[in-house]
Amino acid sequence: MRSKVEFTSNGHVLRGLLQAPESGVRAYALFAHCFTCGKDIAAASRIARALTRRGIAVLRFDFTGLGSSDGDFANTNFSSNIQDLLAAVDYLRENHAAPGLLVGHSLGGAAVLAMADEVPEARAVVTIAAPYRAKHVVRHFAASLNEIDEQGEATVTLGQRQFRIQKQFLEDLEAREHTDIGGLRKALLIMHSPLDRVVPIDEAEKIYTAARHPKSFVSLDSADHLLTDKGDASYVAGVIAAWSSRYLPGALGEVRPAVGKGHVRVEEKNHKFTQVVLSDTHRWQADEPLAMGGDDSGPDPYEHLLAALGACTAMTLRMYAEHKSMPLEHVRVELQHSREHRQDCEDCDKKGAALEVIERGISLSGDLTAEQRARLLEIADKCPVHRTLHAELDVRTRVLD
Repeated sequence: MRSKVEFTSNGHVLRGLLQAPESGVRAYALFAHCFTCGKDIAAASRIARALTRRGIAVLRFDFTGLGSSDGDFANTNFSSNIQDLLAAVDYLRENHAAPGLLVGHSLGGAAVLAMADEVPEARAVVTIAAPYRAKHVVRHFAASLNEIDEQGEATVTLGQRQFRIQKQFLEDLEAREHTDIGGLRKALLIMHSPLDRVVPIDEAEKIYTAARHPKSFVSLDSADHLLTDKGDASYVAGVIAAWSSRYLPGALGEVRPAVGKGHVRVEEKNHKFTQVVLSDTHRWQADEPLAMGGDDSGPDPYEHLLAALGACTAMTLRMYAEHKSMPLEHVRVELQHSREHRQDCEDCDKKGAALEVIERGISLSGDLTAEQRARLLEIADKCPVHRTLHAELDVRTRVLD
């Protein structure tokens, strides 16, 4: 669910998008985009969508003078960007709830580090490909520094667009040279690619060294600076959602229902395909893939079924191998579900006469004898879930109050 928002910062109307799940908002996040980018850059929109699927509402907006927001970019600076972010925080605080999560991409990462202490409700901060100091951005128009110093401004090309950079922008960066990262007093996640050619990974090392615990670093491996690959953006969102859940306990105003040991509760989340699944100590989601009309925010029902059999198989083999002191180093189970037409049966002419098939492949690593491998494969069929699937199962349904 997306809604357009407007709020004011320094007399200018700023415009953005609030992307929220249909129900069960766990927390609100504020996303700060990269230098001269906008709220609609692919990375920002993909990360916002992915976080929304995980129950986190995300506000992203255009800074003053960019995208659909009012104002002149040439009159902005790093300080005005921070003021824009604080205005966005006020909007969320007054209309929804203050953001518990601050996410900044590139220079936006430096901005959220600089303003995080002014958002007491924020519990966690994430930087993506961010520089240690905002002044790092100057390298992108270093050839124009003399002209800016002598003329007071210069037109520079950033990406494929031209922008006017004024001397006051450089002076503001000098004035904001120091950010007390060590005094952040919030959980910090630093994400960076070792192949980033715009902001080298050394900048992430500086941030990590300056920060105090709790702090975490995640390498983005082959990702580029703008996370142009959809898979990279999805991965970033998934890591952020999982990591931040430790610091954003529960949904806003949500009372977690009591679920007894050995019980599972499944409940609709968006009155479509997305389901919230609760056990006594865990919470996750089930969904259908995008091709089936779902949001792909969790495994589909058959993937849950295969996972149950696969996990039970691996656990059972591990327990048996430990009990028998077998040199089993690693177990991998791969499963696939399909339907096959029955070849030999009395009801072959009836519609729907099909055999449900689960193909299970088991990889056993270690210095095992042929006899030990054969025995382990026998034990695989004795795992409790396997036996349940082969038993005469009776599903008893009743209406709940």
